[in-house]
Amino acid sequence: MLKITPYLELDTEAHQLVDHVSGKKVILTFSESAVLHRLLLSSKPVCSKEELLSAGWPDRVVAVTSLTQCISTLRKKLDAYREVQLKTIARRGYQLHISTQSHVKMLAVNDAESMRAAIFDVSLIVKISGIVIALLLLVLAWYFSDSHKAKQNLARWSADEQFDLQVGGLKGNAQLLYKDDAPHLHPFMWEKHLLPDNSFLTCHEDFNAYVATDGENYSMAICPGSDKEQCAGKGLINLTSVDSEPAQLNLEEFVDLSSAMEQRIRYNRVMLPESTDTSGALLEHNYQADVYFPVKDELLIRADINMSLIYDSSDSGEFHSSTCITDQDCLTTPIKYKVRGKFKQYSGMIDGLKADIFQVKVEQKDLIRPDKLNGSAVRFYRDLRKRNIKDEELYYIRIHQDHKTAVWVIPLFGQVTAWYHYERFDI
Repeated sequence: MLKITPYLELDTEAHQLVDHVSGKKVILTFSESAVLHRLLLSSKPVCSKEELLSAGWPDRVVAVTSLTQCISTLRKKLDAYREVQLKTIARRGYQLHISTQSHVKMLAVNDAESMRAAIFDVSLIVKISGIVIALLLLVLAWYFSDSHKAKQNLARWSADEQFDLQVGGLKGNAQLLYKDDAPHLHPFMWEKHLLPDNSFLTCHEDFNAYVATDGENYSMAICPGSDKEQCAGKGLINLTSVDSEPAQLNLEEFVDLSSAMEQRIRYNRVMLPESTDTSGALLEHNYQADVYFPVKDELLIRADINMSLIYDSSDSGEFHSSTCITDQDCLTTPIKYKVRGKFKQYSGMIDGLKADIFQVKVEQKDLIRPDKLNGSAVRFYRDLRKRNIKDEELYYIRIHQDHKTAVWVIPLFGQVTAWYHYERFDI
């Protein structure tokens, strides 16, 4: 076999052309095969008529017209292969010209030389174009990747400010988080919902706090105590305002009321459904928070939030979330919303604040409609109904973690920031 192009060969024994793309074989006469063979092996750019006559008709004397006729029929048989051209050189002979740029779209992939020729035997412009296209494909793949989408979501948050927050007669430092250049970042936007001159926190020396806004909701997550690294997990206060009018919340009364609400019923003690695969040793990371939504002249709404992460690798696993909405007088029967899916964890920074963002691909959602619904809870039920219809991918951001607690920003009624109790369980 004598290679003509990466996919076309001359079989000198069978006197035929072998096309490895189509599998087609083109029969040649002895003279056509011999003439083509001589043209392929010639070290000279042009083969004389005498050389070709000697090759095609050995030990015979034939007229030049025999060669002319042979060349004509050979050209017809090569006509399907445009990169192979048999040229007549006036008064000198014939030349076989083979283009290095093949027009075929398939190669004999088991032929290493063919593959190498197809890749390297092309013009510089083709090579550059191929590199540019490959780079564009890589950029597009990265842009639409889960990792980039998670980092984009994280990039919408800023944490470049801190301010003093006045709560319960005590002043402490608060880390501010805000989304998409949200306006009105003055401490007043959080403090205005609390009645002033309340001294119930003065038994503590200090507190840690995170305050956050997505431009609509204003969340406040407070851990009383002077330890800036570790939160004791006692007396956590999570308030989120969903109305611009000051709620006039009396914190001392709120603490007594919230304690009563939490002791009355906790719906989210058991998180994992029985169907969860628990073969082998698994570790559940469980987070629980009570978030309150004060609105002026309305019943206090409580969200009992429970989240569980079960890792099956260092950065992925199963995600379970359950939220239960009740009011202070039990006029609204529990609104329950559960989400289950697979999570992927990514790490990043928000203006120097270390953060972990969890992308959750939702696999199952359950919204249990309450038997009774008062006016204070209507807005929350409507929001959960929208999420139950629309959500397919969710992002949860963890901005603090210690041995007993964690602070999360979660997609609930907009974006809600809260301080969670943290536990680990073997399952």
